[in-house]
Amino acid sequence: MHAQPGLLAAGAPFKMRDQKHVLGLIVNPIAGIGGRVGLKGSDGAEIQKQALALGAVPQSQNRAIQALERLKSLGDLALITYPGEMGADAARACGFAPTVIGTITPGRTTAKDTQNAARDMLGLRVSLLLFAGGDGTARDIYTSIGERMLVLGIPAGVKIHSAVYATNPISAGDLAGSYLKGRVSALREAEVMDIDEQAFRQGLVSAKLYGYLKVPFRRGSLQGLKTPSSPGEQAAMEAIAADVVSQMEDGWLYVIGPGTTTRAIAARLGLDKTLIGVDAVAEGELIAADANESQLLELLEGRRVKVIVTPVGGQGYIFGRGNQQISPDVIRLVGKDNIIVVSTTDKIHSLGGRPLRVDTGDHEVDRMLSGYIRVVTGYNERIIYKVAY
Repeated sequence: MHAQPGLLAAGAPFKMRDQKHVLGLIVNPIAGIGGRVGLKGSDGAEIQKQALALGAVPQSQNRAIQALERLKSLGDLALITYPGEMGADAARACGFAPTVIGTITPGRTTAKDTQNAARDMLGLRVSLLLFAGGDGTARDIYTSIGERMLVLGIPAGVKIHSAVYATNPISAGDLAGSYLKGRVSALREAEVMDIDEQAFRQGLVSAKLYGYLKVPFRRGSLQGLKTPSSPGEQAAMEAIAADVVSQMEDGWLYVIGPGTTTRAIAARLGLDKTLIGVDAVAEGELIAADANESQLLELLEGRRVKVIVTPVGGQGYIFGRGNQQISPDVIRLVGKDNIIVVSTTDKIHSLGGRPLRVDTGDHEVDRMLSGYIRVVTGYNERIIYKVAY
């Protein structure tokens, strides 16, 4: 570890000056790096190396910047952050002049850096800690500070089971700003969940509750806790699968996203489905299993393509959570009219009237996908449901 120029020296007193609002910022620079290359997560140095070798581009900086852009109107905002890629770069990109604390080794940050940053923010008594990452980042922050400070997550991970995150980066910035302005006062304890990524890559999904973090609350601004499909939904999934397969046409490539509902479609075709991956099928044959973004883009060339996805239980995301391989570039080529959304009615009812969500990382693509979409809920059964970003 080594010090960065221009930092607040260790142990030096931090003066709030005249600023009324004091915001802490932590960015996990490798969060979500494994998503588009199909690695199902970003935990561990070897996975991060593998992701970069496959051409992965880190997304957390851009997502942090999207959130911070919504806070530029707060003229009396004091922003405290860690050096370089852990926050200072994003803050300066938005025109802030942050107070930078702590030290890092650029390009080699670890979970320990996140934990140290959270403890430092706690010691400085920031009004709100905004952090960009995924479930692992939320877990690191919980490990270091528990419920002793108010926090809010900017979603930037591959798998986000935890309920401490805003629905998207823009919502994170808006909610943070509303809280700091005193327009939001409600707080809630939100679950911090994480899974074993090694088991996850083998198709075994086992999420564990690690604790709770305290977050500002406004209905519609926070994503829900991810919930699994009920075993009792099997018959409904089979009915959906029968409908979708009956509508499949020769001459089309079908890109099938992850999930138990979509797995039933592959089973109906007599194919093995990657539970947590993206597969491609044509003429009833498996063309590609567990494909990443670049493989999908190659497959799409010169083909007519439909994409089949199912919402994340309890959250409603059809793009942007766990299926980042189906990237904005893929979605643009496919087009909204060729997207098939499938869902059991139980999963729709679990949303409590909340819309389906998209958070692809591309604002124009999110806008294209928003509005209303037809959802297959059974054999010859459809509903029209709202999609928001």
